[in-house]
Amino acid sequence: MSWTGPGDLHAQLQKLWERGDLLASLVTGQALFPRRLLLKGPSSAEMSDRFDDVRSWISELRAMPHGRVELREFRHRVFGTNSIPHEVWIDTVEDALTLIGKQRLANRFTTQIQLTRARQPRLLEWLARRPLRALELYDEWSRLLDITAWLEQHPRPGIYLRQVDIPGVHSKLIEAHRAVLTELLDIVLPPTAVDFSATGGSRFAARYGFRDKPARIRFRMLDSASDPVYGSFQDITLDAESFARLDPSVSQVFITENEINFLAFPPVKKSLVLFGAGYGFEMLDKVDWLSRCRIHYWGDIDTHGFAILDQLRSRFRQVDSLLMDRTTMLEFKTLWGTEEKQVLHDLSRLTREERELYDDLRDNRIRSNLRLEQERIGFTWVEAALTGL
Repeated sequence: MSWTGPGDLHAQLQKLWERGDLLASLVTGQALFPRRLLLKGPSSAEMSDRFDDVRSWISELRAMPHGRVELREFRHRVFGTNSIPHEVWIDTVEDALTLIGKQRLANRFTTQIQLTRARQPRLLEWLARRPLRALELYDEWSRLLDITAWLEQHPRPGIYLRQVDIPGVHSKLIEAHRAVLTELLDIVLPPTAVDFSATGGSRFAARYGFRDKPARIRFRMLDSASDPVYGSFQDITLDAESFARLDPSVSQVFITENEINFLAFPPVKKSLVLFGAGYGFEMLDKVDWLSRCRIHYWGDIDTHGFAILDQLRSRFRQVDSLLMDRTTMLEFKTLWGTEEKQVLHDLSRLTREERELYDDLRDNRIRSNLRLEQERIGFTWVEAALTGL
């Protein structure tokens, strides 16, 4: 039977809930009710041919609580004049919430509205825009308001998150809610208190002026004569500022993503090797002496390897790829693996040969989701490539 029943009417109201419209109206005061619901009833022929079914359908609709059924008359050749539902109305938001069993959650949201109106009225717009997300945060909402108020009073504080002193708030709570706090703080704080260039959860501290743990750069000198202090060490880690001041006597820098390749990288005159950071090369932005070095990037032969190479070239134009070519890929065909999730967008900074191989990989022209991990390349092959440089 295709006639609209109580379950269908319930589903229409449930959609309003899932879109957040019902809760948002509690913030904005937008009048959603009285609201006529979509109603599909029996045709004239069905009312004649299926009269008992029609009577049952009418009884179900009229028995539905918290709904108003408006009727119209129809004449039956045997049973005479009868009334049939013509429109179904929900008169109030309270009726709608009760009908779909959301009154308790709506009461919780009303509490959040009252708390926000009293303490951070500018965040009412966020509640109206993200009401269901707000409900998920009900237990933490008061503390989130405390955090926004604290930062409003202490813009760009220059301390570690661990040093924030708010009763009932610890740094792990702030770290766990960085995404939503970013949305809230961007509304509450003046533009001068926000570094809008610092995006993503990992840049939360920089965005709002907290101290962050220093970025660490791990490297090895491949020629002991290149630096009188660090040349004798086999594995060195420095913070980014110290690494920027290093200025060693090197002309080549190698970057590799595999730790064992990093540790086993053979000696090369006037060179050092960095243990890569995937897509995170921003820590090298202030290392001015890299601009005079030839940089070689050695990543996996897969779509992500070329995407990382492309990103690195956005910072250093003089980057060459190392062992990321078609010849190397075919030489180690028996060791091919599978890339789980490929990069599919165009990469504008690849050379012609690199772009052709990248296109073949992302379009699966050679084999589906092909990947050759850098650690599977024979070390003799690596040494020969370095000698060729």
